[in-house]
Amino acid sequence: MPKVGMEPIRRDALVSATIAEIGASGSLEVTVSAIARRAGVSPALAHHYFGSKDQIFLAAMRRILSDFGSDVQERLVSNTDPVDRLHGIIAASFGPEQFDREIVAAWLAFYVQAQKSPEAARLLRIYARRLDSNLVFNLRQLVDENAARRIAQGLSSMIDGFYIRHALQEHVPDREGTKRLVCEYLEMCLEKERRK
Repeated sequence: MPKVGMEPIRRDALVSATIAEIGASGSLEVTVSAIARRAGVSPALAHHYFGSKDQIFLAAMRRILSDFGSDVQERLVSNTDPVDRLHGIIAASFGPEQFDREIVAAWLAFYVQAQKSPEAARLLRIYARRLDSNLVFNLRQLVDENAARRIAQGLSSMIDGFYIRHALQEHVPDREGTKRLVCEYLEMCLEKERRK
């Protein structure tokens, strides 16, 4: 008979194990057996809770996205200045936890998986919309609607592009230097709009 209250604990362990296994292999080429072994449960139980490896992976990405969203919110909650809030979003995007080897591997696998899985593509769209929404909301307080959308597009492209570039480099990325570059782009765009 299953122990009452164990399901959330085991699900959480399976999600953590999935992230760790993807990090260890650097791809989605991991087995449910390996994930279950790392989580300390049987493969049958992993299938019972999630149904398939794809569902376990999606649960892992939901956790990563949720953790990222929480980090962004923590940086924004007590700040009302739109420029400071934009800098907070940029800082969260390049936070040290985003560059844990396991998280980087999961993000890269997620981008690939989104090309062939409708559910992964939907999660990626949700992430992109939230990032865009946070950027545009704050930019609208500084510039007109068209400029806000254009600058947000540039910022999100830089954030994702630099993240992928850093993720593929073998040496430790210069996160602070990258944050400065993205913030300088923001300042350059705002200054250009102020001069119009």
